[in-house]
Amino acid sequence: MPIHAARTSFDGNARAPLDERFEQLIEERFDRLMRTNPVWATLLGIHEYDHELGDANRDAIEQEIADERRFVSAVESLDASGLSDAIRFEREVALHSARRTLFDLDVQRVWERRGTAMDQIGDGLFALFARDFAPLPERLDAMASRLEQAPRIMEENRARVDGSPVRLWQELELQAAQDLPSLIDEILAAGRTAQAEGSKQARLEAAADGTREALARYGDWLRESLARGNDEFPIGREHYDELVALRAFDGLTADEILEVGEQQLAANKEARRQVALEIDPNESVDEVLDRIKSEHPTTFEDALDEYRGAMFRARQHILDRDLATLPPGETLSVMPTPEYMRNVIPFAAYFEPPRFDEHPSGIYIVTPSVDGSDRAMREHSYASISNTSIHEAYPGHHLQLSAAITHPSLVRLTLDAPEFIEGWGMYSEQMMREQGFDDAPKYRLYMYTDAIWRAARIILDVRLHRREIGVAEAIDFLARETGFERPNATAEVHRYTYTPTYQLSYLLGKVLLLRLREDEQRRLGGRFSLKSFHDALLYAGNLPISFHRRVLAGEGGGAGGVTKGSPPLDDEAAGDRGSTLGSAS
Repeated sequence: MPIHAARTSFDGNARAPLDERFEQLIEERFDRLMRTNPVWATLLGIHEYDHELGDANRDAIEQEIADERRFVSAVESLDASGLSDAIRFEREVALHSARRTLFDLDVQRVWERRGTAMDQIGDGLFALFARDFAPLPERLDAMASRLEQAPRIMEENRARVDGSPVRLWQELELQAAQDLPSLIDEILAAGRTAQAEGSKQARLEAAADGTREALARYGDWLRESLARGNDEFPIGREHYDELVALRAFDGLTADEILEVGEQQLAANKEARRQVALEIDPNESVDEVLDRIKSEHPTTFEDALDEYRGAMFRARQHILDRDLATLPPGETLSVMPTPEYMRNVIPFAAYFEPPRFDEHPSGIYIVTPSVDGSDRAMREHSYASISNTSIHEAYPGHHLQLSAAITHPSLVRLTLDAPEFIEGWGMYSEQMMREQGFDDAPKYRLYMYTDAIWRAARIILDVRLHRREIGVAEAIDFLARETGFERPNATAEVHRYTYTPTYQLSYLLGKVLLLRLREDEQRRLGGRFSLKSFHDALLYAGNLPISFHRRVLAGEGGGAGGVTKGSPPLDDEAAGDRGSTLGSAS
């Protein structure tokens, strides 16, 4: 589909002289991002580049940095007085987005200290394999092309990561390289079933063989790099403070965010203690939690069925209580986390619906085990399944992101706003309990347990990246405060090392959303509606919460909390459509 069909402008807003120039800059940037990041394009449902993996060499990334700098300069040069109110707001959002990208690429520069070939290759294959946007033979043809390019991507990573890489990150890449063949085997099996022409299967097999050979060489290089690696993953206090300011956390500083984490850790531990007393006043919190974690499905296949059932029940509760408008035709599938992802996704994750696909569907992935431990099913207790499904599916990520893609803004489509996205998931956990969904003590105890986990994330995010704590100490802290099985705690902390300010976004985002809700209740008084509040946030697209606050006040095309991306009116009909659940927080 032509990308320019999805204009940045919002129907019904008055136009101003420079609006068209701004939209041209946005569309040019969007087209460039899709062309140079073809895996991202596939994930968004743009299939023009499905046969490509893009470039992973240093020159390509330096070019992206230069292109983003030119974009920022061009947008900054637009006189805001020549823009309409809605586009003036979009201009601020666009600058926020590009400056964040520049920080990641040009300040943090993970790309020159860590091999990321497995993300590029694995995600590029998974995006084609897991979604049925086209007949399987067509998608297999694209997968063959990407497999043929995989050896080049690995070589470009080797050349790009010079000097002294971060040892821990290289270990994660090595583990992913060892796990990627399992996805390749699944692709080959699907090819044998689906492809009528032997020549196509022969091409796929040859491409897979070439990738496996390249993986062996890449693995040897990764092992060699460990000897000259270092442990210097933190970005340091100065850069961390700079990043926090760029994230626009309603004006909070890193020290204030750390204080929020410590307060939330204490508050949620006390709340959990009180709930544990409700369950059994004669047992300790750990004993009660151990009992609840022991209540789980027998097999992982049974657990997946429980995840599906919890999702359906939560979805129906939203409709029964009239808590939010569901987008027409939204669908969601659940599947096991691919093996190459399990060491950085120890529990669950969600892939948003591709906006440009004809029938966009979300994917909810659940990790069976990080290391094959026979205790792994304890992380899939019935109480945990309920809380995780609220967070990942309804009314969490799936509802929020399915609604967000209905907004016409290309800027918001590509914006990184985890404190809203992840914060909404956590806010949903509490809101649903407030509204009577699975509000028995064991479910509330698990909600507080998960909140303790997210409070620990705030503390570790700040302290790890300001060099106040090391990895081993962080793992001990997380396992002690949450009761996680140690392999899961280890995988969690390893992910924190290369995603500064992302992990704190969960609980901090929830705190900011609750503050925003309280502010709106005071502002609107008797006119406040929980459903209207939810819909205003959901259908305004992905924005930092500080920007959502402005939209609710009427900026950016908003009108007292209702934006031009407001939900469809036929929500009753939408509620009748149900979700299509397949066989993946």
